[in-house]
Amino acid sequence: MREFFTVEGRRLSYLDFGGSGSPLLALHGHYNEASAFAPLAEALAPQWRVIALDQRGHGESDRAESYERDDYVADVAALHQHLKVGPAVVLGHSLGGVNAYQYASRHADRVTALIVEDIGAIVGCDWSFTTSLPRRAPSRDALTSALGGAAPYLECSFRQWKDGWGFSFDIDDTVASQKALNGDHWTDWVAVTCPTLLIRGTRSDELTADHAREMIARRPGQARLVELPAGHVVHHDAQAQFAATVGAFLSELD
Repeated sequence: MREFFTVEGRRLSYLDFGGSGSPLLALHGHYNEASAFAPLAEALAPQWRVIALDQRGHGESDRAESYERDDYVADVAALHQHLKVGPAVVLGHSLGGVNAYQYASRHADRVTALIVEDIGAIVGCDWSFTTSLPRRAPSRDALTSALGGAAPYLECSFRQWKDGWGFSFDIDDTVASQKALNGDHWTDWVAVTCPTLLIRGTRSDELTADHAREMIARRPGQARLVELPAGHVVHHDAQAQFAATVGAFLSELD
């Protein structure tokens, strides 16, 4: 079910996939939105109630004036407070993964466990793909054709506008967000104290094997790494294996 709440005059949207299970907050990456987690929510039900946020500037959430790190983390905090579900597991992919571990490091009492999908403690986004995206296409088929092999990864964000087909996110906003995501986030990563699962795609062009292992080494006894046969969007490329890996980790929590 789609729901909305307001933070400082901005409307944020989220999908509550429902059920009586334990809460799991899910945070998508750039180019995506909450609906990207529908298959995971189905796979984890009924033990887990997945609640996925359309992050600022994405999906049905309002665009924002700023896409800095603290802005995203504040939105997660606002959602969590709005839901009144108590401490929860937080999962995030890419942009959402950094948002997730920064939230967990800064609000340790609110996060029982953390799942980070294919993003590092040092991020160096290249926004050339973003600036190459078509701003409008005459039809959905034309947009799909223009994107080529990338289309399946972005199609949840396709929207029809008055002047043609495009995306639910703004291209310039996404570039601003990617620039703000770049940097060294080791301080937040090592400050996380809850059980953590890091999932890496073996074909990832974002998170190298060496960096992933260093992330685990810097949090001995707290974090583990699982690598799956996938690219950067592991939950898409290895959907069943991703859900099974997440489910197995969650089943071990007290």
